[in-house]
Amino acid sequence: MSKHFFLTGVMAGLMALASHAAVAQNVAIVNGKAVPKSRVDSLAQQIAKSGRPITPEIETQLREEVIAREVFMQEAEKQGLSASDDFKAQMELARQTLLIRELFADYQKKNPVTDADLKAEYDKFAASNGGKEYKARHILVDKEADAKAIIASLKKGAKFEDIAKKQSKDAGSGAKGGDLDWANPSSYVPEFTEALIKLNKGQTTDVPVKSQFGYHVIRVDDIRNAQLPSFQEVKPQIAQQMQQQKLAAFQEDLRKKAKIE
Repeated sequence: MSKHFFLTGVMAGLMALASHAAVAQNVAIVNGKAVPKSRVDSLAQQIAKSGRPITPEIETQLREEVIAREVFMQEAEKQGLSASDDFKAQMELARQTLLIRELFADYQKKNPVTDADLKAEYDKFAASNGGKEYKARHILVDKEADAKAIIASLKKGAKFEDIAKKQSKDAGSGAKGGDLDWANPSSYVPEFTEALIKLNKGQTTDVPVKSQFGYHVIRVDDIRNAQLPSFQEVKPQIAQQMQQQKLAAFQEDLRKKAKIE
């Protein structure tokens, strides 16, 4: 075997290997143009971020998707659509959207919410929502005289639930006999809260309670210590809320620093 023949064989082998490697990097050749595997990988990453597994069936679908896109893109290019002003404007908007999304993602990656932050936020929530919870009912009317008449009827033995269904202008609770379910006193308007916390279990207000909504007749059915969810139960929600707050603060800070004329 001559040296020249040997070198020719080596070069042919290297070219074959190179060709094989190129094919491995592409999913197809469409009208002579290579469709890189990286396009499939990018789509797969987007799907994976949503929590869906990338199965062989999904991979096949993604391959067909990128091939179809290449076919359609080539036809659009052939028709000169990429040179239109409308297309250029849409491309600029898409570029801005992607770049801004990357900016925000990078900020959140570099400025994560720590477990200490989450625990501190939970402790604030627990402090403001702890204490006592009241299971109360109320009847809401427009006139003080009507509220006084209701209180008088209750003292004579009338049923609170029946009057609430007939007379309360709070349709939501009225349909349930005035039931407001369990709630922290601070969730009500100040006048209502002040009257509520003075009542014992089973007690009804002796005088109408005036608020911005009208006149209330209030009864306390039960009192208990606040039933708060554990830190672990609400940790994901707190994390999402704090991440959004930090991102909003970052956006606002950028706008304040910008010189806008």
